[in-house]
Amino acid sequence: MPLRLTPSEDSYYEMFAALGNNLVTASHLLSEIVSDGSDRRALAEKLRTCEHAGDERTHAIMNLLSKSFITPFDREDIYRLASSLDDVMDHMEAAADLTVLYKVDELPKEVIQQVEVLTMAAELTAEAMPRLRSMKNLSDYWIEINRLENQADQIYRHLLADLFSGESDGMTILKMKEVVDQLEMAADAFERVANTIESIALKDS
Repeated sequence: MPLRLTPSEDSYYEMFAALGNNLVTASHLLSEIVSDGSDRRALAEKLRTCEHAGDERTHAIMNLLSKSFITPFDREDIYRLASSLDDVMDHMEAAADLTVLYKVDELPKEVIQQVEVLTMAAELTAEAMPRLRSMKNLSDYWIEINRLENQADQIYRHLLADLFSGESDGMTILKMKEVVDQLEMAADAFERVANTIESIALKDS
């Protein structure tokens, strides 16, 4: 099979855009999961489907990378960007799965705030993906993602303080901490995506 040149470059952009849109879908599902009265098991299954779709696109990018002579930007950056986007999805799916497996009935309001931040980050990331073609008008994106990650850190610290305030039993604390840790790691992964895009844009300038 002959190696593609220009078509393969276009494929990268399309697949990164698809990964960004998939994160938006997943974040909305996660938002429903942490809402009261939702069918968490069914929603977690839908989120798992998103995670599988993300895995397939990430593998497709890696496969294309191994076959392409020409890439739109550094191979290492393509790998880092795809891996970081995949990390975001993995952490969101893990948080949803743990919520269901641990049968967490009531979630602190800060968990909903965490997910709200992740949803905003997902939407900003999806909006940024098409701009990879021109590498223009991206600075506002990574600045805002950095601000959101700082906000996520503050929510996370307050959540931990509440968890360890002595009002919850040890088992509840352990279960909740695993969920909120995954949400915090998703926020960190969003920042890694933004940092990678900033690095790519600066090299291109």
